[in-house]
Amino acid sequence: MLFFTLLLEVIWILAAEGGQHWTYEGESRTQGLPLPLPHWDLFTCREDFCRTDRVTFDPELPALQPHGYDQPSTEPLDLHNNGHTVQLSLPPTMYLEGLPRKYVAAQLHLHWGETGSLGGSEHQINSEATVAELHIVHYDSDSYDSLSEAAPKPQGLAVLGILIEVGETKNPVYEHILSHLHEIRHKDQKTSVPPFNVGELLPPQLDQFFRYNGSLTTPPCYQSVLWTVFSRRAQISMGQLEELQETLFSTEEVPSKLLVRNYRAPQPLNQRTVFASFIQARSSYTTGEMLSLGVGILVGCLCLLLAVYFIARKIRKKRLGNRKSVVFTSARATEA
Repeated sequence: MLFFTLLLEVIWILAAEGGQHWTYEGESRTQGLPLPLPHWDLFTCREDFCRTDRVTFDPELPALQPHGYDQPSTEPLDLHNNGHTVQLSLPPTMYLEGLPRKYVAAQLHLHWGETGSLGGSEHQINSEATVAELHIVHYDSDSYDSLSEAAPKPQGLAVLGILIEVGETKNPVYEHILSHLHEIRHKDQKTSVPPFNVGELLPPQLDQFFRYNGSLTTPPCYQSVLWTVFSRRAQISMGQLEELQETLFSTEEVPSKLLVRNYRAPQPLNQRTVFASFIQARSSYTTGEMLSLGVGILVGCLCLLLAVYFIARKIRKKRLGNRKSVVFTSARATEA
C-alpha cells in the first residue's frame, strides 16, 4: 500500500510539473489536483479552515519584518496570466525576517470568485470567506538557491495571505495590477508593470496574524508552506472587484473561458495547530448568526412597540368611556 501511494505521488508530481491540465472545477476543485489522476482523496492541497476559538495564542511569535517592500524596484515587473491566476514577479530585494530563516520574495498572485458571489478567498475565519485573497510567495534563501528548489522542502516556502474585502473607494495600490489586466486577457499573455510600493498591498497593521504549517493550494500541493494570514483586511472597490472577476480568461484566444472561482474549498486542519499573535475577542456567533440575531431583536422590538401601542390605546378608550359616564351622570343630576 505504501509503495502504491508513493508511486501515485511520483506520477502526480511529474504530471503537475510536466504541464498537465488541472482545473478549479469538479472533484479536483476540492483537492487541487491535476485532472488525469484518480484517487483524489489521497491528497489535500491545504489545511486552512480556521475557527478563532480553536487557535492557540502564542505571545512568543516574533513580529513579521518585511524588507524592501516599500522600495520600488528599478526594473519593470512581469505580469502574467498563466490560465489559473494573475501573477506578478517580485525582485529578490524584497524579503522577510521574523521567521525561522530569511525568505526572499518570488511572486504574488490573486484568488477570487465570480460576479455576484461573496466567496473568493482561500482562507476562511469562523466560516467567513472574503471576496478575494492575495498571496505573496517567498522561499528560504538561507538554504536554497531558488523557488523551485525550496518548494518541496519542509518550510521551504513562506506565503503571506491577505484577505480582501469590498470598500467604498478605489484602492490606488491594487490599481497598479488591476489596470493592466486588459493587456493579459488570455492565457500565457504577459505585460510589464512599472515598479511600485508593494508594501502598500498589505493591510495597515501587521501585528495581528495567524500562523500554521500547511501546503501549496495548487498542484503539486507540496506540504512545505509556512503560512502567515493577516487578521486585518485590505480593501478594493466594487468596480475593482468586478474588473478582477470579468477581465481575464483561463484559455487562449479561442474558445474564451472566463477565469473565475480560482480558489479551493476549505479543507480540515487535520489536527494541525493554528497559532495567533494576538488574543481575539471571543464570539460564539458567525456572521450569519449575528445577522439573524439582529433581525430577531428588531422584530422583537417592533412587536413590543405594537403591544405597548395597543395597550395604551385600550387604556385611552377606557378613560374616555369613564369620562363620558361622568358627564352623563352630571347632566342627569342637573335635570333633576
